[in-house]
Amino acid sequence: MGETVSTDHGGQPGVERVVVLGAGLIGTSIALALRSHEVDVVLSDPDPATLRMAVDLGAGRPLQDGALPVPADVAVVAAPPGAVPEVLRQAQDRGLAQVYTDAASVKAGIVADAERLGCDMATYVPGHPMGGREKNGPGAARSDLFLGRSWALCPTGKADPSAIAAVSRIARLCGADPRVLDASLHDRAVALVSHAPHMAASAVAAQLTGGDESALALAGQGVRDVTRVAGGDPGMWTTILSHNAAPVARVLRAIAEDLAVTARSLEEAQDPDGSLEPLREVLERGRTGQGHLPGKHGAVQRPSYAVLPVVVSDEPGVLGHLFAAAGEAGVNIEDVRIEHTPGLPMGTVSLSVLPEAEDTLVHALSEAGWSVHPGR
Repeated sequence: MGETVSTDHGGQPGVERVVVLGAGLIGTSIALALRSHEVDVVLSDPDPATLRMAVDLGAGRPLQDGALPVPADVAVVAAPPGAVPEVLRQAQDRGLAQVYTDAASVKAGIVADAERLGCDMATYVPGHPMGGREKNGPGAARSDLFLGRSWALCPTGKADPSAIAAVSRIARLCGADPRVLDASLHDRAVALVSHAPHMAASAVAAQLTGGDESALALAGQGVRDVTRVAGGDPGMWTTILSHNAAPVARVLRAIAEDLAVTARSLEEAQDPDGSLEPLREVLERGRTGQGHLPGKHGAVQRPSYAVLPVVVSDEPGVLGHLFAAAGEAGVNIEDVRIEHTPGLPMGTVSLSVLPEAEDTLVHALSEAGWSVHPGR
């Protein structure tokens, strides 16, 4: 367990073989990303059908007899939070790898349980790739799931620097940006940016169960955006939320207070002396908070983009031709959103570009016959 991690030609820790313990969405996505860099990936999962699908997808080869003739460079425990410490201890007892990490979305409790179980904390670097989908299982896995995402690393003071470097290398091979932070700070952070938002989205989506057909037929992109993550597995999310209960509860109470203030403001607005100022204040803070989210390339201050709607037909190849036309005009598409028109074979593609490029793109697309609608 104390062996030196091999290095590649650039002086970075070399990763030639990785064991992934857990072949669900996250584990298989990590495996696929590593395989795209020709890393030898060995897979394990308690469910034979799940393991077989991940192998058939090309994510790696199955772990035979629960052991390897030579320890892998890194073992990734991609198991539910409550199972991580025990799986980690078993993997270390078998000597599966020189370095160990995990991919669970909570950290402080896992670190405490791992220490109680007597896990080797020098070779263990708790991790959390900030990527996911509302779908589960290896069939939903993608090799680019973590591309451009943050990957939290929460090593304890006992972690060997070479172990931290090796897990950082795993994150980079998956296209992510490794960020080292304290486990408790991590849990408070994900409560704010992931766990509480998921619960809030679920609460909004739960209201839709009372909507009749005529109401739901009016649903547009806004409600779909707000509720998209609510399609996640309730069992999995119950486990995640329960392992980060206190930080999530604090954020949810703050959200609930803002909603209560808003509701009172709307109720009192029916009175001649009522004021909508509390409602406006929440909306203003909401817009400010949304603007604080990092944008392209992780920039904290995002540039203001011009948004150019283009009406397109719903048929193969249309998006490719549209992007090619923008490229021929020398305009970079900074972001894109697609909205389908219910009941019609068409939709709107909203292209976000730098303001100084808007006129160039409008002219080029219009000349090429696209249905462009600037100024909306």
